[in-house]
Amino acid sequence: MIDLTGKNILITGASSGLGRAISQTVASQGATVFLSGRNETRLKETLNSLSGVGHFVFPGDIANFSIIEQLTKSIIEKGIKMHGFVHSAGIEKTLPFKSSYPIVFQEIFNTNVFAGFEFARLLSQKNIANTEGASFVFISSVKGKLGAPFNVAYCASKSSLIAGSKAIAMELASKKIRSNCVLPGIVETEMVQGLFTSIPIEVKENIIKEHPLGLGKPEDVAALVAFLLSDEARWITGAEYIIDGGYSIH
Repeated sequence: MIDLTGKNILITGASSGLGRAISQTVASQGATVFLSGRNETRLKETLNSLSGVGHFVFPGDIANFSIIEQLTKSIIEKGIKMHGFVHSAGIEKTLPFKSSYPIVFQEIFNTNVFAGFEFARLLSQKNIANTEGASFVFISSVKGKLGAPFNVAYCASKSSLIAGSKAIAMELASKKIRSNCVLPGIVETEMVQGLFTSIPIEVKENIIKEHPLGLGKPEDVAALVAFLLSDEARWITGAEYIIDGGYSIH
């Protein structure tokens, strides 16, 4: 079993979906979790579901970059050293390309990409990063490799995470900070379940059939993220891990 005892892990998008599952998994493995999310009520629900004690909640919209600065400043003031960071926050808009105006790209990139990289930049500073090593994990998407219709901005943002994570890995290796990307297929989160209630049953069945092993569970992705945060993954950086139930082998 992965052991994250004594590690401080910051997770964005922790109020639901993958972020919540990742928070629960790393807490169960001994980590102290710093929860970031827009919805304070749901963030506290995540907090109440965690194993262990001493976890922290930081509500706020990280698309407002001043929130990121305030959060990291608060951690520094507490004298806490960070061992890991997971950028799970993300937004998606299904739009035809003709309606994907620059403002759409800006909104999606602010949350999906820029906020994650700003967190990584601040958390890599010597006054907050654990000097014995740290691990950054960016939640991308298999769509960042394969693309999808009506998702140009989203696909572009997830592809940017992959490339940016590799560049971060090269630059921060001297600080013993690793950077990796996880690329899930469709996972049965609340958002996906809501989508399935709004589409024809045959469309839903086709989506499921495209995943030879079926749709994933949030816990499947969380287990991989926990491994990448752990010391067992100490020689892994600049990598991208597809976890999609076989979707990408079509």
